[in-house]
This record gives sequence, C-alpha cells and structure tokens, in this order.
Amino acid sequence: MIRRAAAIAALVFAGGACGTWQRVGSSDAPAAGTAVPRLFDATSMYRSMGFLATSGPLPFVASVRYLRGPAPDSTLALFALSLANSAITFQRSGAEFVAEYRVEAVFKGDSAVVPTRHIARDEQVRVRSFQETLRADESIIFQQFVTLPPGTYTVSVMVRDRNGPAFSRTERVDTAPDLWHRSGLTAPIPVYQATVRTQAAALPTMLANPRATLPYGTDTLRFYVEGYGMTERTRLVARVVDGNDRELWRDTVALRGDPGLTGTGIAVAPDRLPVGQAELQTMPVSGGDTTRTRFLVSFSNQWVITNFEEMMSLLRYFDEQRWVDSLRKATTERRAEVWREFWKATDPVAITPENEALDDYFRRVQQANVRFPDEGEPGWLTDRGEVLITLGEPDEILDLSSGMDRSGLRAIRWTYSNLRVVLYFQDQTGFNHFRLTPTSRAEYQRVRGRVQRAR
Repeated sequence: MIRRAAAIAALVFAGGACGTWQRVGSSDAPAAGTAVPRLFDATSMYRSMGFLATSGPLPFVASVRYLRGPAPDSTLALFALSLANSAITFQRSGAEFVAEYRVEAVFKGDSAVVPTRHIARDEQVRVRSFQETLRADESIIFQQFVTLPPGTYTVSVMVRDRNGPAFSRTERVDTAPDLWHRSGLTAPIPVYQATVRTQAAALPTMLANPRATLPYGTDTLRFYVEGYGMTERTRLVARVVDGNDRELWRDTVALRGDPGLTGTGIAVAPDRLPVGQAELQTMPVSGGDTTRTRFLVSFSNQWVITNFEEMMSLLRYFDEQRWVDSLRKATTERRAEVWREFWKATDPVAITPENEALDDYFRRVQQANVRFPDEGEPGWLTDRGEVLITLGEPDEILDLSSGMDRSGLRAIRWTYSNLRVVLYFQDQTGFNHFRLTPTSRAEYQRVRGRVQRAR
C-alpha cells in the first residue's frame, strides 16, 4: 500500500548493515473450513518455498539471500527474519510498551575448510499504545549481513522472548554460491527498499522482505538484483510465472553501475497477479542463465489465504456482507480492483496499514477454531463458533454438560449482559455437538441484527 511504502521510506538505518525495523504505522473450491489451519499456520507453505519458518510457540519466518562478498572467494549472506509484535511479551515502561527478544543464527559449514559463522543479537521494540502490542502482521524485521566462504551450510535459527518463556528454533541446509568466479545475475532478493551499491566491498543499503509476500491487489512487491561481469545498460527481462510456467507479468529493466558490479530494482505490479505462489525470473535480453525467486500473493501479509473461494468461505460471518457479495460476484479480471474497494470500505482506521475490522474478525475465527475442535467440523463452523465470531466473548459461560437440564440433554449457557441476551447450546446427540436451541437461535438472530445495525 502507499501508506506502508511511505512509512518504509522514512526509515534510517544505524550503520546500514543490520538492525531491527518495526513497521510504523484459482483452483477448485475446497471443503468449507479446510482453509483455517493453513490460514493461521503458514509454516509448511513458507518452508516449501525455502524459508526457515516455525509455527510456535514464538512463530517467525526467516530467509537467507546471497550477493558477491567483499573479497574474492567470499559470499555476502543477507539473513533476514520477521515476526509479529503479538509473538513477544511487552511490558509497560512509562508512556511506552517495551519488548525484548534475542536472535541467534549459526551457519555451520559441512567441512573443516568451511568455517562456522554466528549471529547473536539482543533487540528491543518500543511502541506507544497497547493496541500495537497486539499486532499479528509482519511488524518487526531483523536483518544482518554475514560474510561466508562459498559452500554448503546448515543454517540454525533460534528466537527467544527475553520477557517471557517463549522461544522457537528451526534449521535447514543451504548453499552459499560462488559469485566471484562467474558472470551473471544473482537470484532476485525481495526487499521493501534497496539502493544499488557501487563496490563489492560496501554493504548494500536495503531493507529485506523476509516473507516475500505480496498482499493481493494492494501493494507492489520489489526485488533487488545484482549482475557481475555485465555492462551498464544491459537490459534484463523480468517475468512472473505461475506453477504451470504460465506468464503472468513481464517487464524489462536496465542494470546500473560499474562494469564489474551492476544492479537494479524490479517492481512487480499487484493488479496483474492472482493469489497463490508465483516465481520471478530474470535473464539478460541477449540471453543467458535465468535466476529465480519464489514469492507469495495472499489476501494479506498476516492471513496466508491463497485461494479466492477460501476467502469467500471464511468471510461468511463478516458484518459487511454487502461487500462480501460484491467480491463474490466480481469477475476474475475485476477481483483485485473490487478487493481494494472492499479493503478501503471496511477499514475503520484508514491511516494504519492494517484493516482492524478484518484483523479482529479473523482473530475470532482463529479463537473459535482452537476452542471448539471436537464437534466433527472446524470450530469456526460450529454454532458456538458462529456466536463467538459475531458477538464476541460472552460475559458468563455456565457449563451444564456435567449434569442434565430438565429435558435430559447436556447444555451450555452463554450470557451477554450488555446485549441482554442468554443463549443455550444443547448436545442432542451425545457426541459434543452443541447446537443453539430453536428459541436461542431466534434470539441470536435478533441480537445479531441489532449489533450489525449499530456498527
């Protein structure tokens, strides 16, 4: 989004080499409910794309990208990691909230001639409001450059919450390529911003995009590419293809810099891409090797939904059904445009990069799926899930399931004091399938209509 780009443009790096950045500011339709586990745990998807990713207890996504190092027989690795404010513990400090976390990354060589390199840093995050501590999107970015000899490494990453017990670790095998003894292009590096460097001895000035994720129809995904042994003005073809090698987008760009070290930026327009995984390919117009980087187009950086029908299913309880219907009826060609209109119309705080209404809605979907898993269908599709998502947390829950109500059925009572309604869920099968009683269903529909009119 323009808001996010403006916030990023205002960043100042300490030394330009490392640091933490905190953001200011289709296939066949799946069975209903199958999208939810992947929506809130995208670990397997990011791992399949070559990232280091964990789902918890402290979820993060990390990537390693490579450029020519400062001296022959060296490779410059850009290690970048992103996590959400909500993943770490904040404590009040005066008028602010402060969190601390530690990142440790080890590049262990596979032989005696390939040494081990370490990254170990403690970082601090400060925000001004409690609401910011709850952000679940990619709100924190950590990055650092490390110089390696070319070779194969086991990359191990651990992130620890310094104010709480949570930590997570993961590892994968990766190869640092030899970029001094051949000419050609680097694999495109996803970035939020980057400046073409003029000397290999200098560290690049860039802010990495560790997740390489593009919000559908609302933002521009940027990449940085370097060329070695190429002349200034060498033109490159940049093309985006899907999993079937069908071309989705194409552009040409010119390299800039000295003959030995050139570089350029590539901006992929959002309105030409459908949701899902895609690949950016770069090659010289005159011919040569093709370099590749995979990325993801999702409905949000925070919610990894890569299927239009999944999104329509998940929005079944969203208040703004008029806009949901407009999305459902939009032609394939107009979906990105209508999604931008949907986002703008339903966003209660336009000056922030998030859509707080959707964030709150999907948090409730997530809560329902976790709390009601035993009814034979996803928790968010149960009656209790529906009520939780649309009305929020009840003021009182009375579990009568250990006994019997007068009808001989197990029951649970939810009380919403402010809404002046009491709802009963009965298990009529004996298999923990709690359903609203007919009278409670009618009461629920009445109250839900009143709540929607008041919003």
